[in-house]
Amino acid sequence: MSDLTDITDFNASQLSERIHQRQVSCTEVMQAYLKRIERLNPRFNAIVNLASTDSLLAQARQCDGELAKGQSRGWLHGIPQAIKDTGHAMGFPTTFGSTVLQAALPAKDSIMTERMKAAGAIVIGKTNMPELGLGSHTFNTLFGATPNAWDTTVSAGGSSGGAAVALAQRMLPVADGSDFMGSLRNPAGWNHIFGMRPSQGRVPFGPGSDVWVDQLGTEGPMARSVRDLARLLATQSGHDARQPLSINGSVDVSGLQFTADALRGLPGLRIGWLGDLNGHLAMEDGILDVCQDALQHMAGQGAHVDAIGLGFDAQALWDCWLVWRRALVGPKVAALLQIPGAKDQLKPEALWEYENSVKLSYMDFMQASQTRSAFYQHLLGLFGQYDVLALPVAQTWPFALQERWPQHIGERAMDTYHRWMECTIYATLAGLPAISLPAGFHPTHGWPMGVQLIGKPQGDLALLQVAAAYEAVRSDWLQQHPA
Repeated sequence: MSDLTDITDFNASQLSERIHQRQVSCTEVMQAYLKRIERLNPRFNAIVNLASTDSLLAQARQCDGELAKGQSRGWLHGIPQAIKDTGHAMGFPTTFGSTVLQAALPAKDSIMTERMKAAGAIVIGKTNMPELGLGSHTFNTLFGATPNAWDTTVSAGGSSGGAAVALAQRMLPVADGSDFMGSLRNPAGWNHIFGMRPSQGRVPFGPGSDVWVDQLGTEGPMARSVRDLARLLATQSGHDARQPLSINGSVDVSGLQFTADALRGLPGLRIGWLGDLNGHLAMEDGILDVCQDALQHMAGQGAHVDAIGLGFDAQALWDCWLVWRRALVGPKVAALLQIPGAKDQLKPEALWEYENSVKLSYMDFMQASQTRSAFYQHLLGLFGQYDVLALPVAQTWPFALQERWPQHIGERAMDTYHRWMECTIYATLAGLPAISLPAGFHPTHGWPMGVQLIGKPQGDLALLQVAAAYEAVRSDWLQQHPA
C-alpha cells in the first residue's frame, strides 16, 4: 500500500484478511502503527513501555517470512497488540500503574497474553490504567493521565482507559482490558467503541495468588466492531487448569450473523430497561435520554423495550459490594505494603480499601456472599421475562481530567471514590456477561456515552448476537471517530 497511514483505518478482521491475502505485509502494518503511535501517543498517553522499533520490526519481518512459507500463527498473525498493564507480558514490566511496581518484570506471560500471542499478535507495549486499577479514571503518578479520545480535557474512563483510547485513536486495531467495576464497559462507552465483560470464568484471569475466591475481576475484549470483539473473546476464552473455576470450552463465534443478517434477531427480543433504578442511581442530565434513544433503534426493528424495576434492595447490594471489594482488594494492597516505602507511594484510595478490609469479619463476608447469591437467583426470575437487561455504563459524562473522581452528581454527594460507577456492579456481582454499546453523544460537548446490556448466565454468544444486530441498525452512525 502506498500510504501506510491508511492501514490503521482497518479494524482487526479487515487487517487480518489483507495480511493473509498478502495485500499488505506485517512489516508495513507495524510501520504504520508505530508511525501513528509516534504522532498521537505523546498527546494521549495511551500506550506505555513501548518496545524498541528495531525489535518490533524484526518480529514483523519474521511473521512475513512465515507467511511466505505458507505458515500462519492465527487470525492475529503480525498484528500489533498492547496488553493492559494488569496482564503479564514477557519483557515488559507489569506495573499496575504504580511506582512501587515500575520495575516488576514477570517470569512468564499471563494466560490471556499466551493465547493472544499464540493467535499471532505481536506485543508492542502495555496500555495505561489507574494505579492498581482503582477508580474509573486513568491516571497515575508513574505514567500520568490518559485523556479521552474525543476531548483531551476530560477523562478517558478506566481502568481500561489506555486500551480504549488507543483503539479509538487507531493506535491499536483491537485491544484487551479487564473489568472489576465496569473497567471494560465505562471506557468503551466514553470513547465510542465496544467493550465486553465476559461471563465469570469465561476468560481465565491470571493465574494470581488466589484462584478460588478472587473471581469478580475478569479480562475481556475491546474493539471497534462486534466481529472483532467476538473473535478476540474466542481467542481469550476456554478452560485452563491453572484457573480451576474457568469455563470449559472456547466460544465458537462462527455462527454469529453480522450486517443485515443480524437484524433477524431483533423481532421479539425482550429488553428490560432498568434506567436509574427508579431514582436510586444518581444520574447526570442527558445520560438516560441517549441510552433510551439507543434502545429505540432496536425497538424500531421489532425489539420490545420495557421500563422495569430491579426488584431487589439496591442499597443492600451496594453494601454487599463494599464488603466484596474490600475483601478482594485489601490483601493485594497488604502485599504491596510489605515493600519498603510503599505506603508513601500508594494512592489514598488503595489505602482506604486496605484499612477497611482489615475490619471485616468472616461473618461480614459470608453475609455479603449470601446477598450476592440471593441477587443471582432473583435475576434468574427476571431473565424468565427478558432476554437482556439494560443500564447506562456510567452515571456521569466524562469529567475534567484533573479531577480525581466526581464528588457530586447533581445535588447528591458521592460517599466513596467509586459510587458514581454503582451502575456497573450488577453484572459483576451476578457473574453475568455484559457488553457496552456506543449509545450517543453529549448534546453540547460531544462526549460519547454507552449503554450496557447484561445477558443471561453464560449467554455470551447470545449477547454478542444482540450487539451485532445493534451494530447493523446503526452502522453508519457507529463509523464516527474522533479527530
